[in-house]
Amino acid sequence: SSRGSPHYPPPATLTSHNFFVWSSHKSLLTMASSGSDGSNPNAWLGLLKWSLAYSDGTKPSDENIQEMSKEDIAFLESVMKDGIIDEGERMKTILKDLTDSLEVTLGCGDAAAAAAASTEQEEKRKELDEDDMLELMQELRDIVEQIDYARAFMAMGGIPFLLGCAASAAPKSMKKGALSILSTMCQNNPPVQLSLLEHGHMPPLIQLFFDYTPGIDSASKGDDSMREKVVQALSASIRGHSMAEHIFCQNDHGRLMLQLGLGMQKSADTKPSAQLRKRSLFLLRAILTSDEATDERHKLYQNMISYICTHEINEEWEDEAEIREMSLAMLSQLLTKDPPHKVASETILSHKTLIGSFGVKRIECIRKMEEGSDDREFASLELEEWERIIVALVESK
Repeated sequence: SSRGSPHYPPPATLTSHNFFVWSSHKSLLTMASSGSDGSNPNAWLGLLKWSLAYSDGTKPSDENIQEMSKEDIAFLESVMKDGIIDEGERMKTILKDLTDSLEVTLGCGDAAAAAAASTEQEEKRKELDEDDMLELMQELRDIVEQIDYARAFMAMGGIPFLLGCAASAAPKSMKKGALSILSTMCQNNPPVQLSLLEHGHMPPLIQLFFDYTPGIDSASKGDDSMREKVVQALSASIRGHSMAEHIFCQNDHGRLMLQLGLGMQKSADTKPSAQLRKRSLFLLRAILTSDEATDERHKLYQNMISYICTHEINEEWEDEAEIREMSLAMLSQLLTKDPPHKVASETILSHKTLIGSFGVKRIECIRKMEEGSDDREFASLELEEWERIIVALVESK
């Protein structure tokens, strides 16, 4: 057993039944004493299945039971030991394999070292093609969904690797994979969010957004799927962290990124993808309705608040019902905030007549839909949001 584990000796005579009981108790005690050491809390299920295969539960456990051989005992102990994956070691292995493979892909490794590398090592590297690396990234993402493992990956240098991969000349799929892992790691995880700030993650990620924005660079045709991943990663690293929110809100390029993500510079025919608009609106709503939000912050985003009032709630401009619902919910939240935010409220109320005209038209349209129809059911949430914002406008002074 591992150091510090409670002593739990085996029974004098081992059978398939009491070995299962002993091993299960021993495993549970070891996991309880060692904390988050990479043990699999479900390892006992394998032993349970094995035990059930040798007992149908219809006979007393002490009847016709033969003592287990030393070979059987050794086999089952091996299953217990080898069947548990050490997630910490697995993350190290994945990080090393990805680093080695990307060095080969990007041609940034030491030429002399590469020439001296053994044939076996080179063959191992060649095995990791793009699909293999993406599979490793998906496995890594699954691991860091757990907060403790996310922090452990951060401690072993995972953040510089992910930021470097996202900003490198790696295949686009790898860059997206790195951004997805970043999003998963820092979601509601303050230590990881702080570490990202310390690594200065905002400028390179914002620049990555511009690199894939059409019209910013004549050589780039743009890629909204990449820009959506960037906004998602930034959003996860910012939301709920007061310092991160403040730094982002003071960044001129960050505000421009949100304007482009919302489609403020585009005509109705050339708007960004719906998913990018949703991601951008989600981040905008988070920083404007945050407990840390102030009139000063709202003043910086005043033009975006106005844009939501004049475009994003207008069915003739915004054809995505979910985006209209999100926009209406944000405006209602800003109007009904207690204590009220003066700048946000005054900005919204300056468009009161226009908002009312949009609302009356849309409410009338929804109420004409057949009761019980799919269209009426689909529009029910938007109807609720419209009724809420109309009441808020009437009650606002």
